[in-house]
Amino acid sequence: MADTEKITFRVKGMNCVSCAGKIEKGLQKLDGVQAAGVNFATEKVSIEYIPQRIGPDKFFQVVEDLGYQVVTEKIDLKISDMSCASCANKVEKTLSGLPGIIRANVNFAMERASVEYEPSMISVEDMKAALDNLGYKASLAEKRFDEDSEKLERQREERRQVRLLILSAVLSLPLLAFMFAELFNVNLPPIFGNKVFQFVLATPVQFIAGWQFYRGAYQNLKHGTANMDVLVALGTSAAYFFSVANTFFTAGHVYYETATVIITLIILGRLLEARAKGRTSEAIKKLMGLQAKTARVIREGKEMDIPVEEVQVGDIVVVRPGEKIPVDGEIVEGSSSVDESMLTGESIPVDKNIGDEVIGATINKQGVLKFKATKVGAETALAQIIKIVEEAQGSKAPIQRFADVISSYFVPAVVGIAVITFFAWYFWAAPGDIARALINTTAVLVIACPCALGLATPTSIMVGTGRGAENGILIKGGEHLEKAYRIDTVVLDKTGTITKGEPEVTDIIVTDSSLDENNLLQLAASVENNSEHPLGEAIVKAAKTRDLELSETGEFEAIAGHGVKSTIEGRKVLLGNRKLLEENGISFQKFNNQINKLENEGKTAILVAVDDQSAGIIAVADTVKETSAEAIAALKEINIEPVMITGDNKRTAKAIAHQVGIKPQNVLAEVLPEDKANEVNQLRKQGKIVAMVGDGINDAPALASADVGIAIGTGTDVAMEAADITLMRGDLRGIAASIKLSRATMRNIKQNLFWALIYNSLGIPVAALGYLSPILAGAAMAFSSVSVVTNALRLRRFDPYRDFKLEKTAKTIPGFRPQPAQKKLKGKKRKD
Repeated sequence: MADTEKITFRVKGMNCVSCAGKIEKGLQKLDGVQAAGVNFATEKVSIEYIPQRIGPDKFFQVVEDLGYQVVTEKIDLKISDMSCASCANKVEKTLSGLPGIIRANVNFAMERASVEYEPSMISVEDMKAALDNLGYKASLAEKRFDEDSEKLERQREERRQVRLLILSAVLSLPLLAFMFAELFNVNLPPIFGNKVFQFVLATPVQFIAGWQFYRGAYQNLKHGTANMDVLVALGTSAAYFFSVANTFFTAGHVYYETATVIITLIILGRLLEARAKGRTSEAIKKLMGLQAKTARVIREGKEMDIPVEEVQVGDIVVVRPGEKIPVDGEIVEGSSSVDESMLTGESIPVDKNIGDEVIGATINKQGVLKFKATKVGAETALAQIIKIVEEAQGSKAPIQRFADVISSYFVPAVVGIAVITFFAWYFWAAPGDIARALINTTAVLVIACPCALGLATPTSIMVGTGRGAENGILIKGGEHLEKAYRIDTVVLDKTGTITKGEPEVTDIIVTDSSLDENNLLQLAASVENNSEHPLGEAIVKAAKTRDLELSETGEFEAIAGHGVKSTIEGRKVLLGNRKLLEENGISFQKFNNQINKLENEGKTAILVAVDDQSAGIIAVADTVKETSAEAIAALKEINIEPVMITGDNKRTAKAIAHQVGIKPQNVLAEVLPEDKANEVNQLRKQGKIVAMVGDGINDAPALASADVGIAIGTGTDVAMEAADITLMRGDLRGIAASIKLSRATMRNIKQNLFWALIYNSLGIPVAALGYLSPILAGAAMAFSSVSVVTNALRLRRFDPYRDFKLEKTAKTIPGFRPQPAQKKLKGKKRKD
């Protein structure tokens, strides 16, 4: 009988014993499960299974497919001593193979591992021990990006490499001078040519400066793998020990300068690479710099300044003019204007009064504000933004899998090529010339390091997502960044996206002689006062503007996509579209011309009926945003087809579409909220790569159904959770900007991958054929990684809004762009 293992983990979401039974049955059906038991009281699942046939991942998947949640934890580990992409692959593979690890993702560029695990099966110390056994040091990273600790750690490593570089360079210089003296027949003092003198100079370089390569090579070879350290250690050791043999045991040329200069160049390359990599995360540093350090709170009737980390939900916070608002909250006293440009890009401060929300890190411009803290710490809008950027920078794009696969096989293959090169030269090309064979073998080993390949994708993603955050474009991860690059169709919700979402009553037509305009508006507003739909709010607002007193209503019912109905003093009142009235047997046929005229003007005609008789028509118009037409023109310029989707009737929808430049055939009108996702799926079935654009709350199903969901929001956590990309301002130009950023980033990644692959593909045969000296190979290899990171850093200069005419904005974060200030509607929005 096969050996079995046991696993126990917690499950959330079980409401009764039958839930436990359902999970138990689902697990017992799996091939390889010997026994499964679920304890409803303790919420624990115990499974005995055969590990050769099934693993924990499958158990977790079954439980989640049944609608329950496995209790897991997520941590970030800081990984030290990784020297190339194959190290990252090995760490990721090791972590993923540990019992209890659900998924692990290692980012070589950030030197971090994001791990999701089941805490009852494995501890953080177990993970550290496993990586320590591999030769890597792991420490628990800060949950939030800590600029100071990251900077200090990077500086410590840089100082260490600088010391080694100085040692290596000083000792290598005489050896290099002697090599050039021989080449150009320049006479140097005899001591320079003394083999023992050269041995004395080379040995500290080989075993002090180069010890990091030996240590890394040993740890890798011990576990049957190979990485860059193996290549460097093999190549330099071949040159060094061959020279030692010729110094003390036999006569022959020595190649100490080859080993020492290679080590010097590679350390230099690592140093430059580390400094360049440090610049890739500058976007997060800028965001972190926006946070207030202290807050002034009222406790026990006294004002006191405390660190912002100590603010608690419910605290009353005082902010004076010119100060940063420390956390998110709701104003309880005072009024002011607040500069929210860091969040939305709006150049004009937003007026704030009692009951309005304020966001942490924005700036109070005028009056003194007192507000109640509602979100603190990791829950604030800024913290959520930082979290999204961090997760995006640590994620992998699908294109990176290609590089990972190549990197995992590359080093062993290179070692094989190096062996073939040695024997080919020693036995065939230059029979018996061991020096020539060793030199060419060393060149192959040194030129072939796949570091540039491993850095090609993550560095570009880090810079690209960071650049997006600086411009108010939050991209959740590399996968979404890559998908956005392929978008060819954008579906835009009308209300609140193309239009402002602030409709106004424009026309009132009375069709019942017993009523006048005010009577009709008073009835309609009394009913709509129970609704939160923007069109209903417009009617209520119009009634209040005329000082009309609203009546008490009876039973209220909202019919999604059609309208509302209620009773007022025993009279049945209906408000809605033609379908609603027709379904209730009420005809508006004789008023068709008036309705058509209003709809052709882009207005929504709301039909009103009282006691099953037509009473009138109220026209409401939702004005188009100032930037919508320019945004849609920008989409067309980059060969993307815009489509509008709305619950409005076809005439109104086409009138709005005409104003902004959308083709009539690309208007999807009279679509109920629950059908928007189906419309998106229909477009996908036609082979289109579809982005859905909505407000991030009301259009969640459609956003989830699209290839890429784009939320037009103001940075609320709900909006950011709803989509793959969140645009921090209500400006449609951000759609084209985000796609341009995606295309620029993917173009940058492909450039990096191309040059990394070409570099290795051409360099290895050139070295194997004897046309590349090991020193030049070392220089080329050292600077290849630097060139890839430098190319990625070019994205920092990319401006996704450069083709738009934009107002100047407050200089809070360089790169943020403004939108016209808009008054925000309170309350929830009902879908079209």
